[in-house]
Amino acid sequence: MPERVLVVEDDEKLARQVVACLRDGGFEPTWVKDGEAALAAGPRGYALIVLDLMLPGAHGLDVLKRVRHEGEVPVLVLSARNDTADKVRALELGADDYLTKPFWPEELLARVHARLRRPVMQRTGPIEIGELSLDPEGRRVAVHGEPVELTKVEFDLLAALARRPGAAITRAWLVENVLDPERDGTERTLDVHVSRLRKKLGKAGARLATVWGVGYKLEATA
Repeated sequence: MPERVLVVEDDEKLARQVVACLRDGGFEPTWVKDGEAALAAGPRGYALIVLDLMLPGAHGLDVLKRVRHEGEVPVLVLSARNDTADKVRALELGADDYLTKPFWPEELLARVHARLRRPVMQRTGPIEIGELSLDPEGRRVAVHGEPVELTKVEFDLLAALARRPGAAITRAWLVENVLDPERDGTERTLDVHVSRLRKKLGKAGARLATVWGVGYKLEATA
């Protein structure tokens, strides 16, 4: 079954181009023309959302906030606004990518494919993996019921792996999505964080496995 993509765009001519581009790329696009319709549609059932910012009804950033509140469906902002402040604001609110108009259809399709190749980090409740328990909302970790104190980066790293137990997550993805690019966004420092995390988890740290040539994974079974 083709993956469903929600297109939120008030310009009918442009929307038809985007829909045709996505359909040619093997996706199943659904088009809505204003913010209220986007809020009514919601993110459920869609693999990705292509979102304009300047919309009638509800502003695109308000739609983005609601999408992020309800889940982790990837959002690609497609906007004529190319100010750095607009891009930063959208990314801060949870956009996964930002493409300015005008654009080449091939670039849009390439970015959609690139986003969907990344692991989807779904929000979940408490995660139990053997002796390891993790509460994403409370940002708490315990081994055999004993709390473990982690730094922000260590917790985010463990949470990213725990949300897809047994799956190999690339080092490049972890660097881009977990580390602070302004301070320690390199694969070498990622390795250091992994080493420290393993030590803090004690015997449970053995679950944090290196996948040579790829990255890391959290073993679901001992």
